[in-house]
Amino acid sequence: MTLITGGSKCGKSSLAEKLLDRYGDNKYYIAAMQPFGEEALAAIDRHRKLRAGKGFVTIERYTGLAELEIPSGSRVLLECMANLCANEMFGESGINDPEERIMRGIGHLRALTEELVIVTNNVGSDGIDYGAETNGYIRALGRINTRLAEAADCVVECVYGIPEVLKGRLLL
Repeated sequence: MTLITGGSKCGKSSLAEKLLDRYGDNKYYIAAMQPFGEEALAAIDRHRKLRAGKGFVTIERYTGLAELEIPSGSRVLLECMANLCANEMFGESGINDPEERIMRGIGHLRALTEELVIVTNNVGSDGIDYGAETNGYIRALGRINTRLAEAADCVVECVYGIPEVLKGRLLL
């Protein structure tokens, strides 16, 4: 499992896709961004265009990774943990703590996949004090990212398009 983190528009997605380039088939892209608003639709469209011709089967999955069925031995790119965390946290039933549900889902994917690449965001380092709900989200994503980093074989932070390996070895 490889975890890729970094700020906005820093090359995380490109690196994640590149990590799976060496595989021709049996690649799945789990897209967690819900299409709310023009900005989200534009981002989704941009990512689809960037993935075109790379052999990914796209699965739009906003919550419930533990219930997702994919073929055993697959290679999976999950984009993005920040969106998945928000979707799980701010659901129809109100505000929930998403940590255990997400970690169960990651465990499920790890059991099915030959390679799992997870893209996440570094959202807790700007030093701004937000409202209670946003601060709760930042704390939840921080806990999830910490657990993912502990479990990952490789952790990479993208800084201005440059991958900095924090743990393990990057296999390109």
